[in-house]
Amino acid sequence: MQPDRSYATVAADLRGFVTSAARERAPADDDDIFALGYLTSLRALELVTYVERRFGLTVDAEDLSLDNFRTIARIAAFVGRKTAAEAIDADTGPQ
Repeated sequence: MQPDRSYATVAADLRGFVTSAARERAPADDDDIFALGYLTSLRALELVTYVERRFGLTVDAEDLSLDNFRTIARIAAFVGRKTAAEAIDADTGPQ
């Protein structure tokens, strides 16, 4: 059985990670989590590692764009794109 990777589930999971550093208010999906101080540069690295481990994907160097990680919505969309791409790669195998 595949893990639930629906937007709502992924976003809730990411929101939990972002607010685990003792913030009182969880960010909205479109809040800029860097501008609002939810993440420091060190915590951003931890977020990338968390996303890789939690969702079983690899964040490549070209994926390390702030645009992919600026908001919960963008991270959830990135996870969706990346897991779909990796599923397609696994289905087609080596070329």
